[in-house]
Order: sequence, then C-alpha cells, then structure tokens
Amino acid sequence: MDITPQQTLVAANAGYMSGFGNGFETEALPGALPVGRNSPQRCAYGLYAEQLSGSPFTAPRASNARSWLYRIRPTVAHIGRFAPRDAGLWRSAPCAEESGLPIQPLRWDPLPIPEAGETFLTGMRTITTCGDISGQTGMAASIALVTRSMVDETFWNSDAEMLVIPQQGALRFRTEFGVIDAAPGEVAVMPRGAKFRVELIHDEPARAYVCENYGGAFTLPERGPIGANCLANQRDFLSPVAAYEDVERPQLVVVKWGGQLWQAEIGHSPLDVVAWHGNYAPYKYDLSRFSPVGPLLFDHADPSIFTVMTAPSETPGTANIDFVLFPERWMVAENTFRPPWYHMNLMSEFMGLILGQYDAKPQGFVPGGFSLHNCMLPHGPDAEAFEKASTIELAPHKLANTMAFMLETRLPQRVTAYAAGVAQRQPDYEACWSGLLKKFDPTRR
Repeated sequence: MDITPQQTLVAANAGYMSGFGNGFETEALPGALPVGRNSPQRCAYGLYAEQLSGSPFTAPRASNARSWLYRIRPTVAHIGRFAPRDAGLWRSAPCAEESGLPIQPLRWDPLPIPEAGETFLTGMRTITTCGDISGQTGMAASIALVTRSMVDETFWNSDAEMLVIPQQGALRFRTEFGVIDAAPGEVAVMPRGAKFRVELIHDEPARAYVCENYGGAFTLPERGPIGANCLANQRDFLSPVAAYEDVERPQLVVVKWGGQLWQAEIGHSPLDVVAWHGNYAPYKYDLSRFSPVGPLLFDHADPSIFTVMTAPSETPGTANIDFVLFPERWMVAENTFRPPWYHMNLMSEFMGLILGQYDAKPQGFVPGGFSLHNCMLPHGPDAEAFEKASTIELAPHKLANTMAFMLETRLPQRVTAYAAGVAQRQPDYEACWSGLLKKFDPTRR
C-alpha cells in the first residue's frame, strides 16, 4: 500500500542512546546528518538546519548545552498567530494567589484521577511555587492527572525544564528528538524549549508528579569523597534516537511562556526532526539503578547522599532544586536512631511517595500522596515511627518495596489556592506528632 505524506510516521517506537549529557548523533534516514559541519548550504533530503540552545552561546564548554536539529520545517514555520489559552489549575511563580494557610507542615492524600478526559496539559494541578520564572529561579511542583492522550497537539515549555515522575500508569513522550516511554519507577526530563506530545500507553490513566525547574538545568551531583562510582551513573540515562512525523493535517501548538499558556493552529506536525546531534535533549532514568550509599557503623548521614540530580544556583553548594530519592536499602547502623531525625533546615521540601511505605511516616502518607515541609519549620518522624525506632532490636534490616522522593529547594514554597482548598489536604497532619510524650527524667540516664 502506498503511504501518503498525510499518513507517514517513521520510527514510532522508543529507542535509546545511553549517557548523561553526552554528545549524541542520530538519524532516522541515512545521510540526514551533515558530516564535519552543522549548517551546510543545502541539507540532505531538503531538510532545514536549526539550533536549539539550552545555555547562553558563551557558556563554558562544560556547561554549554545545544543541539542541531535537521527538520522538515524550521520552528518558525510551526507557529501561527498565538492566542491566550486558559491554564486551568496550572500556576507559575510568583503566584499571585494567597492560600491563607497558617505556616505549618502540610500533607495531602493522592488526588483522584478524574473520569472526564484530561490531557497532560489540562490535567495539571499546581501545588506549590517558589521563585520567579522571569528571574529564572525557583520551581513549581504539580500533579498531572492524565486520562486521555494528546492528539494533534504539541507543547513546549519556554519557562522551565520539566521533570516528570510517573506514579500510576505509563506515559509516552513523543518529542521532536524521538520517543521516550516512562513508567512508575522511572523519570523523564523535557528540556526547556523541547517540543513534545504526551500519550497514554495502553490507554491506562496516569498520575505523575511534575517539577518545573525555572533555574539552571539538572545535572549530576559531585560525588566528592565517594569517588567515581555509586549514586546515579551517567550510563543509565537514556536519550531517544531520532524519529519524525511527516503529517500534513491541522495541529494545535501550545506554548507556556511567562506563566501563560498560548496556542496557535498550524497545518502540520512540528515533531518533524529527521536527524539531530548535540548534548541538549530529553532523557529518562530508571530509578531502580540508583546505587545508594549510607552509614555502615553508626549515626545518620544527611539526606543529600541520596541526590539523584541537582539544579545549581549561583551560590556554590546551594541548589535551586535537588531531586532526592529514598529507595530500597539496607539499614545497618548500630546504636542509632535510623529514620530521619527531627530537624529544621534552610531548604524547603516537597515530598512524594511512588510506592510502598516511607519509614518516617508509616501511617497517613500513601503512594500518590505528597507533603510540604517548608524552610525553617520543624518536621521529623511521627510518634509511631519514633517509638518503634527507639525500642526495636537493631539487627540489619532491609527497607524493601519502597520508593519516595524529595524536591528540595533553597526557596520557600507557596501553596496554591487550589492545593489549600482541595479535599485531599489533611487538615490535622500536625496531629501525627501529638503522641510525642515527655520522657525526661533527671534521675535516670
């Protein structure tokens, strides 16, 4: 059967190249990539050359991020007359809404997946924001509730890099660089400015945590005295091989810019990159490949040892965002209170649970739920976790079937009006510490 341009879809399934921040090259048609140059007078197959830069042109080589894309039409032909689009419950910093909540630790049950058809865009529910998108600092934490695929619709985020953490159901990201599939236990990162469409796999509804990073792009943390191995290894990060759509039918392009959604109608698919090379591209990571390190004799290490990726700020050692993972691991420290200790700290913590049970909160914190412990507000194990950890016989113990994460930022996170008023917010969360009784006895050591 002859295939018309309106039907053409090349290399629709996911395929990957490994390495974090590598200089990749990939082509869906042989010879589509020019050799020895980026912008020849005439590109093969009648393609257009276009550069996508994720850093200033003059950024140092180690932090310079860009890719060259060889596409059927340049992006200037993938836009039309933009009109504002209702952002729904999606919010950006600085968020003008005031939740009216008093300062306190907060926790929510999972947001239910709605029956009505919601795409990745319309199903976005922002929980917290901090910083300022115009100042390229801070972040937003949202929940995406997805019940239908985006069809003939493409999106790019000009405000932020997007870290997507599926918790229920798998998502397919059809990007201009290729196809990425991400299931619970994996994460996907869409660079700022990269075009993509989100589809459901097997039409199963999905729920995902979403972090918009307004600042410098995520990178891998320095290991310091740990040395060359463990934590997240470069080889386990996967970027897609080239795949393109040659589709000539009406499409909707949606862009997030300045905290506002904008849309335009065009007559063809913008996911038309036949070949690309460079180090600025979407990627995925299997969280089960994170190799944790920890104390082997006594005491408790800071949670920073669980950092998977970090988005730096202008202050060395102070992250705009740390993406921290609490996976399966062995607990072996002697004469040590093993759960996270009681603390107040400068960073603010948005936490989610992908699966299982979190050791510091055995009750009330369930998969799909999330919590906020803001900067310089106290938090720590609930009364049940404290009592158990203080009295249990300290044999080696494996925390199994668990996966929690934390988005930690230097900035205070503001709760949106939606998150403050939603029925899933636990109004009595602070009661989990009410059972912490006075045990002080000056006559007994």
